[in-house]
Amino acid sequence: MARTYRQRIEFLLKTNGFLDRRSVADAGIHTQYLTRLVAEGALERVAPGLYRYPNAEVTEHHGLVLASVAAPHGVVCLLSALSFHGLGTQVPAEVWVAIERGTTAPKLLSPVLRVVRYSGRAFSDGIEVHRIERQAVRVYSVAKTLADLFKARNRIGVEVAVEALREAWRDRRFKMADLDRAAKACRVEHVMRPYVEGVVA
Repeated sequence: MARTYRQRIEFLLKTNGFLDRRSVADAGIHTQYLTRLVAEGALERVAPGLYRYPNAEVTEHHGLVLASVAAPHGVVCLLSALSFHGLGTQVPAEVWVAIERGTTAPKLLSPVLRVVRYSGRAFSDGIEVHRIERQAVRVYSVAKTLADLFKARNRIGVEVAVEALREAWRDRRFKMADLDRAAKACRVEHVMRPYVEGVVA
């Protein structure tokens, strides 16, 4: 029976890259078996109820993958989205994740999550889905990330937002219509206007 359990677990891991307690229970496997595999070193626990192979191949965006598995309805945002898009000089130690206001914050053993809460269009606009390590990772677009940076300027620093805006405009990484929409969704169009005018002039 243990061999059958292991085969089922291997199938789930090959299909999804990760295991959660619900999928294991749905496969007819007692969740205590996961505890045994972790003790044997055959599985690694990355978050409460979330497991993977300890020697799984990872990419430079592995932290975003873990965050997305822990928070499947969340969206990579702010400094982490900026880094993902290859803009600016910020290298965040944490993974910034936006969740909808009123939802429970995700838990992850590593990396550390920096959770922000948005609502309405500020949460739902500008979401892109990228496939990384077989996982669907939700990341805000360049335009939405720029608007978010200006919205969080007191926390992150307006110089970070301006640097990212200047670089993204230089490299033609967004359309002005998309930036206008994102600014309105985040209610920072008046804040951003003088900076945008200074960059595009």
